[in-house]
Amino acid sequence: MTARAACTVLVGRQRELAALRDALARARTGEPTTVLVGGEAGVGKTRLLEEFGGLAVTGGARLLVGQCLELGEAGLPFAPFAAALRAVLRRDGPAVFDGYEAEFARLLPELARGPLGAALPAAGASDAPRGYLFDLVAELFGRLAAEQPLVLVIEDLHWADRSTRDLIGFLVRAARTDRLLLVCTYRTDELHRGHPLRPFLAELDRARAVERVELGRLERDGTAAILADLLGAEPAARAVDDIHDRTQGNPFFIEELAAAGDPVGCAALPETLRDLLLARVDRLPDAAQRVLRMAAAGGTRFAHQLLAEVAGMPEAELEDALRAAVAAQLVVADPDGDYEFRHALVREAVHDELLPGEHARLHARYAAAIEAQPHLVAAGRAPAEIAHHWYAAHDHPRALVTARTAARAAADRYAYAEQSRLLERVLELWELVPDAAERLGMDHLAVLEETLGAATTAGDYQRALTLTRAALSEVDTDAEPLRAARLLDRRGRMLATLGKSDGTAELREAYRLARQVPDGPERLRLLADVAAHLGRVDPAEGARIVAEVTAAARACGVDAHLPIQLAVAARRDDVPDLGLAELRRCEALARAAGAVPALVSALVHISDVLFELGRYEDSARAAGDGVAEARRVGISRSTGAYLLSNRAEALLALGRWTEADEACAEAARIDPPGVTGSHWQQLRAGLRLAQGHPGADESVGRALSFLSKPYLHPNQRLPLIELRLEAALATGDEAEARRAAETGLADNSLVGCPRYGWPVLAALARVARHLDDDPLAARVAALAAGVPVRYPAERAYAAQVTASRAAGDEALPAWRAAVAAWRADGQPWPLGRALLALAEAAAGAGARDEVAEALAEVAALAGRLDAAPLAAQAATLARRVGLRGATRGRPGADLLTAREREVLRLVAEGHSNSRIAERLFISPKTASVHVSRIIAKLDVHNRVEAAALAHRLNLLSDPAPGR
Repeated sequence: MTARAACTVLVGRQRELAALRDALARARTGEPTTVLVGGEAGVGKTRLLEEFGGLAVTGGARLLVGQCLELGEAGLPFAPFAAALRAVLRRDGPAVFDGYEAEFARLLPELARGPLGAALPAAGASDAPRGYLFDLVAELFGRLAAEQPLVLVIEDLHWADRSTRDLIGFLVRAARTDRLLLVCTYRTDELHRGHPLRPFLAELDRARAVERVELGRLERDGTAAILADLLGAEPAARAVDDIHDRTQGNPFFIEELAAAGDPVGCAALPETLRDLLLARVDRLPDAAQRVLRMAAAGGTRFAHQLLAEVAGMPEAELEDALRAAVAAQLVVADPDGDYEFRHALVREAVHDELLPGEHARLHARYAAAIEAQPHLVAAGRAPAEIAHHWYAAHDHPRALVTARTAARAAADRYAYAEQSRLLERVLELWELVPDAAERLGMDHLAVLEETLGAATTAGDYQRALTLTRAALSEVDTDAEPLRAARLLDRRGRMLATLGKSDGTAELREAYRLARQVPDGPERLRLLADVAAHLGRVDPAEGARIVAEVTAAARACGVDAHLPIQLAVAARRDDVPDLGLAELRRCEALARAAGAVPALVSALVHISDVLFELGRYEDSARAAGDGVAEARRVGISRSTGAYLLSNRAEALLALGRWTEADEACAEAARIDPPGVTGSHWQQLRAGLRLAQGHPGADESVGRALSFLSKPYLHPNQRLPLIELRLEAALATGDEAEARRAAETGLADNSLVGCPRYGWPVLAALARVARHLDDDPLAARVAALAAGVPVRYPAERAYAAQVTASRAAGDEALPAWRAAVAAWRADGQPWPLGRALLALAEAAAGAGARDEVAEALAEVAALAGRLDAAPLAAQAATLARRVGLRGATRGRPGADLLTAREREVLRLVAEGHSNSRIAERLFISPKTASVHVSRIIAKLDVHNRVEAAALAHRLNLLSDPAPGR
């Protein structure tokens, strides 16, 4: 009985197909959706997606497919996206890239050739950072999806390189393109414990709108259905049992067994998968088998011309051999004229059968052929392919050199993780190549330093920290003290960035070593860097080093970056502009010299100082300029991350909360490593608390997790303490509020860091007021008395702390002063909260007109900021004091009736319902109804709270005439 090579019907996957169709339906409505399809090799993932893809296209969707290449972590970056975009280019032409051909040339190098092979201008292409490239890809998919729903299929995610995973993560977590369904497949049996896909999948699981579809093995009935389709007749029960037992319901194995011969006779075949797959290969003519072995060394996909170069056989013989392989459905031809193994397991089995010498020889041929004719592989693939083949050929010298070449190519494409991985391979091969230093033109320590730089840029700070230790063990501190000092400087800063320690021990040792070197620009730059970072922990020591560097710099000259380092390290809090004039001079020097990294560094500090001075608009503008410059030179994830959070902070102060949230979202896409991400996470968590966002608790939890780090600088730690206090108040968790208050009061940085200390003190004062805790309020006031008050926000916070403790006749004027201070500063959010407190104080003083005016302004501010909790608090207070229409809060601001005021007055005097009934000549039941209505109108929990509120808001007096 002759069997077809592949089943033509989809068996046993109705549930999974329905899940994919439901996902597409959600995507059509504008909900970005991702489906992760997992299963062991051969279980039918591709077959399921072929069926679904056909249905999607029939239903009016557009289908794009890309496949990851089996080149490992050091492979070609973004390979599946390049394949998908190549299909877009073929169908839509270059115009689809909307003028960004130069940027997309990083994914499709053929775009760089322009029409008729002419090279496009190089401007901008080499400067486009990876985050910008990700945005462009997302925008392109958005444009395509706007025309028709878009289904993007990424196959074999277990082979994905780091850059591909990063781009997928960006599309899932950050871009969230409307009408886009992203489907990724991966082999579950490939995910060993250390596989990089495991944590990536776990991370995706935490994202919204991500669904997993796991394909299991088929039941016996499924095996029977596949065999019936393959054989064209109902198979014997014995055949079904035999094949099902051996394949355990794997559809691909079932197909292979059925195609290898009569299913009843399959018992004579070896039981291993390799033997099963090779059974069909062995039936090919000898020439076809030889060609298939050659093709297997080239990968799952291979070009005809490349195979011809490697095979070195007459074209007719090669074509005959390939025709036999295609006829056997071991290989399929694609529209581009290339070939692909029908299943990667076939290629793996054939490749594994290569003899050791044959294996090395074939990979060496591939490497040599691609080196001689790079056009034999897809544009941009040559360096990665060459490095892979020389490594597989065990030609260690060539593998060493080509790995470094491929690393440079990866860096040019901003694939820094791949660059780091390839440089790690260089380190691996170093000991196997006696003349490695001569071949590379660098010593082992230089390779370590280069790998350290790549790992740092890729955000792999933990690995970079390990590399600093390895490099320091090799450097001769006596012979090269400056080199050792540079490594110690990087290690110290990295320890602080990871939150492991303050890094001062390493920085001080770097300073000691650098002092042994004669003055020169390199030494002075290093010392300035040490001073800038050491001064964050020990300002006096930093200032002393600054003075030393400044004196030496006058004699030997400096570049554009040195003044910036000195200006930062020498910043003085006792001068009115906090050193802004000097920073502006540094900015001008950097612009004149074209030193963009130095310019970005200057703008980080300028935006920070402007914010502290209360010049929020200028701060946002400076940070925005810096963000653009950082993108231009590809440092958005390092220095540029500070600019994004600085801009978000300034926008929050200006009340431009939507823009601030967008800036935080951009920071999230960049995902700054180490504790540098604490700032934007703290800002977004505070914003979500203020707006009553449903994800506020999760955001707060992520931000506060940074407090568990062994080390945080006060400018990182204090805002997190403030957030902890605000979160406890927002959730009404009094126990947590007390714990957080004790933590805040114990922090010895409060007095020395006014900018960050005053917001914490204000939050502490709010906690004390909320808890009605006079001892706590006294401790806060005593601490506040020693904190400097210099700039508008600090004056406003100080006034707020004072007002929070004021009582009786002092409360109203104190809160008027606090409101005036916030008006002078210009921040709408704290102004709104101060106005709310003013309204309560005015109610207590009987100033009902002032209550109404304050609440109306609070409602307007809350509406502009979309601060739902503040609006609700204003509405509650309006209802309690009996103001109708004073706010845009929820309806029901009913004035207490005269009878209800009489009842409330008696409640406040401590009378029971029975006694109230006697005094007012009503029944106890009627008195109880009045009390219940009063509690509901005042939005309190019991009669005790109602009595307290009546005294505080002066509800017991008669309403003013006409009100």
